[in-house]
Amino acid sequence: MTSFDVVRQYNFPTTIRFGAGASEELGPHLKSAGFSRPLVVTDPTVRDLPFFKKILADLERLGLKPDVFSNIHKNPVKSDVLAGKQAFQDAGADCIVGIGGGAGMDVARAITLSIHHHRDLFDYDDLIGGDKYVTEEVPYFVTLPTTSGTGSEVGRSAIISEDETHRKRILFSPKLLAKMVFADPVLTMDLPPFITAATGMDALTHNMEAYIAKGFHPMCEGIALQGMTLISESIVQATTAPDLASRSKMMIASLMGAVAFQKGLGVVHSLAHPLSSLLDTHHGLANAVNLPYGMDFNAPGLEPAFQRMAQAMNVTGGDAASLVAYLFYLNEQLGLPENLGAIGVKEEHLETLATLAEADFCHPNNPKPVSREDFLAIYKKAL
Repeated sequence: MTSFDVVRQYNFPTTIRFGAGASEELGPHLKSAGFSRPLVVTDPTVRDLPFFKKILADLERLGLKPDVFSNIHKNPVKSDVLAGKQAFQDAGADCIVGIGGGAGMDVARAITLSIHHHRDLFDYDDLIGGDKYVTEEVPYFVTLPTTSGTGSEVGRSAIISEDETHRKRILFSPKLLAKMVFADPVLTMDLPPFITAATGMDALTHNMEAYIAKGFHPMCEGIALQGMTLISESIVQATTAPDLASRSKMMIASLMGAVAFQKGLGVVHSLAHPLSSLLDTHHGLANAVNLPYGMDFNAPGLEPAFQRMAQAMNVTGGDAASLVAYLFYLNEQLGLPENLGAIGVKEEHLETLATLAEADFCHPNNPKPVSREDFLAIYKKAL
C-alpha cells in the first residue's frame, strides 16, 4: 500500500470500494441500482457530524429521499431494532444504508434481517441454530464505516442485547453481508483520539485473537498477520497526529480483522463483553484493557504463534513476554488505561463478570479452555 488518494475495488467476498472519496459514490450507486428511498441507520453522535449531513445532502441533490434512524443505544438492544423496522415501514424505504461504527452497523444489519423475517428477533440467534430460519430475501443493504475498529462493514452478523438482561445475542446469515461497502478513510480523519485509540485496539484484538483461535484457516491467519502489521505501523500516528496514510492503514486493518475473525475470537472478547453488558463500557476500550492480560493467559504453550505475531508487529525481543509488554506499552502510548480499576470496575463486580464471561460465546474458540475460575483470576490480575 503506497497510495491512499485513489479509490480501489476489492471483492472479498463483499464488493469493497476503498480509498479517499469512496463515500461520494454512495448516491450514484443507489440511483444506478434503482433505489430512491434509503433508510440511513446510524448512531446519535454520527447523525450530528458535518460529513453525515453532507452525505444526506448529496443523496437529496441526486433526487433520493433518505430517512434517518438514529435512536440506538451505545450497546444496541432489541427494542432499537424493532423501532428501526417500524421506521423502515413508515418511510416506505426501499433499501438500507448503515453508517457508523459497530453499534450503527449492528442495528442496520439486524433491521435488514427483520424486514421480511417476522419471528421474534432472537429466534434467529445463531447460538441456538436460528440461522436456519433466515429463509427470505432481505432489503438491499450497503455500509459506510466511520471508525476503524469492529470491521462490521464486511460482517455477516449483528450482536444485539436483550433489553432487560443485556445478554448478548448473535444474529447471523451470509444474506446479511452488505452488497457494497464504501470504505472512505477521510470519514475518520476528525475522530477524537480516544475513539481512534479504543476502536483501533479493538481491531488489533480481532486480528490477534483470530490468528490464534482454534481451527485450521490459513487464509484468515495470513490476513490477521498483515492486519497486525498495519495497525502496529499506524495506530499511534492515527491517534496522535493523523494523516491519510495512517487513517487508511487503520481502516483496511480493521476490515481485515473482521474478515479474519470468521475463524473465531477468544478469551479477550469474553472478558470484554460483560464489561459492556454490566457497566456499559465502550467495547473497544474493554478489549484494549483486557488484551494484554488475555494474551498473557494464552501465551504458555503457544510460543511459536506469539513469536510470529511479535515479528509481524516488529516487537523488540520477539517472544511472548515482549509481545505482552508491547501491548501494555501501546495502551500507554495511546492514553488508554492499564487496568480495570481505571474504568470503574470494583472488586464486588468480579464474581458477576466471571459468570457472564463463562457464558459468553467467544471463548469456545480460544486456543485453550477457559474456566470460570480462569476468568475470575484474569479479572483479579487486571483489576
